Amino acid sequence: MYKNGNNPGGSGGVIRFPNLKMKSGVGRIVVSLLITIVVGFLYFYVNLPALNLHAKEFYFFVGLLCVVYIFCAMATAGFAWATSTKFDYFRFVKAQAKIPAIILLLLVATYLVGGVSSAVVFRANAYHKLLKVEQGNFTTDVEEVSYDQIPRLDEQSAIRLGDRKMGELSDMVSQFEVNTAYTQINYKGRPVRVTYLDYGDFFKWLNNRAKGIPAYIVLDMVTQEVEVIRLSEGIRYSPSELFGRDLFRYVRFQYPTYMFDAPTFEIDESGVPYWICPRIQKTIGLFGGTDICGAVMINAITGESTYLDIQEIPKWVDRVFTAQLIIEQYDYHGKYVRGFLNSLFGQKDVTITTDGYNYIALNDDVYMYTGISSIGGDQSNVGFILSNQRTKETKYYASPGAEEYSAMHSAQGVVQDLGYQATFPLLLNIKGQPTYFMALKDSASLVKMYAMVNEQQYQIVATGTTVAECEMKYQQLLVQNNIIAGEAVSGELKAEGAIAEIRTAVIDGTSYYFIRLEGERVFYRLSASENEIAVILNPGETVSIEHNKGEGLEIIEGYSVVKK
Repeated sequence: MYKNGNNPGGSGGVIRFPNLKMKSGVGRIVVSLLITIVVGFLYFYVNLPALNLHAKEFYFFVGLLCVVYIFCAMATAGFAWATSTKFDYFRFVKAQAKIPAIILLLLVATYLVGGVSSAVVFRANAYHKLLKVEQGNFTTDVEEVSYDQIPRLDEQSAIRLGDRKMGELSDMVSQFEVNTAYTQINYKGRPVRVTYLDYGDFFKWLNNRAKGIPAYIVLDMVTQEVEVIRLSEGIRYSPSELFGRDLFRYVRFQYPTYMFDAPTFEIDESGVPYWICPRIQKTIGLFGGTDICGAVMINAITGESTYLDIQEIPKWVDRVFTAQLIIEQYDYHGKYVRGFLNSLFGQKDVTITTDGYNYIALNDDVYMYTGISSIGGDQSNVGFILSNQRTKETKYYASPGAEEYSAMHSAQGVVQDLGYQATFPLLLNIKGQPTYFMALKDSASLVKMYAMVNEQQYQIVATGTTVAECEMKYQQLLVQNNIIAGEAVSGELKAEGAIAEIRTAVIDGTSYYFIRLEGERVFYRLSASENEIAVILNPGETVSIEHNKGEGLEIIEGYSVVKK
């Protein structure tokens, strides 16, 4: 083991590897290649780097292979590690590992040149053009929605409701957990959040992997109803699977050269679960200008996969471009509108996105919303953007007003004695006015009230225990502040009398009560989720119903009912 009997700690001690030292040069090469291949396969199997020159992890992967080969070549040759100088290392590599050393040097040079060519300081104009932004008209682009179509389920509430529903399923709760990555989509014309289940642990995966994950969860964002969709054939491809059915490994082995953004879980109009895996491309230099050029769609049950370019992706798919990517691209667009130096000095016309974002359902698509403010960060917005998450079509709406957190603080100020906290707002069109809508929660994260805040005049705040009451008060404030015209707005009219007839119906999963008063021919429609008292009303009882004008319709929307 030691040369000349010397201890390796003494002077002149040389460590050798007699079991690895081989006389045949071909044998050394074969052994070194085999070890490198094994290490490379194990690393690739675990870390799944994209085999693409535009992927930074590719350079580390190939560099690792080169280093492993050089190390093995030195070990099999019996290289004297302890007494060799740095020049001995260079001479050995030059003589017996020249090719991997050249590859390693080329990798480093390419990485450095690619990084410089992608630097924003040299390519500011290219970064500015990553996102095409058009001017929009809010009143025409964003349709008004009635109060019973307003989404009121934020992400934290969705997680709590999903966990509660899972706890009711005795056959699944011991084996599976609800994944908290809810995706907001439009499903059969309704805004919903969907998520999948995870195996509880490794042993529960062993017990259930043959059948797969048996269900997924759908939460209606309007009615807040939670539905567990049981599948005749289980989901066999997901991030909670192991080995070949792990989603990331499955898609990497099918598309080894593609770079991917985070996959999202969606369902088509028939309820079939899919994974949407957006494909990343770098458009500026080697590493800059991240964009999406298409997506791999994977059937979560069968594993059947298809790659589609952006223009080929079906309309039922709602999320290809992530909110984070759109925000990043707009920040480039707003910062470098007049070049790199202007973004640092002067900052003329420089804008950035505000903290936070939300989603809006429009025309059977999901749009990402975020506010736009000047670079000074003066707690106000100069406008906002809406961006289609399937096509990246983005429009800017000039609307000076309060930024989202200022609106949240304004709503909380109205109920400060109750200590409620506001959720991040949703942007709505109420009578042509951009309006922040948010839920107000107590310390237990239970929704107690709702608030609407005018985006341009955030001192106009309306609250209510129901969405209908909140909208009614908000419209009244708009009239009182001469923002909209009209003496009577929805919810200002009242009808009183004895109940002559009650009928019930379930529409889109929501229970409605249709009440006709004595002496009237119209029915007042009341949502049970908004007016729980409607459930216990009986014919002959006297009630007072706040409603809209109806405009001659046989059915008039009721906002609230009081038993007299």
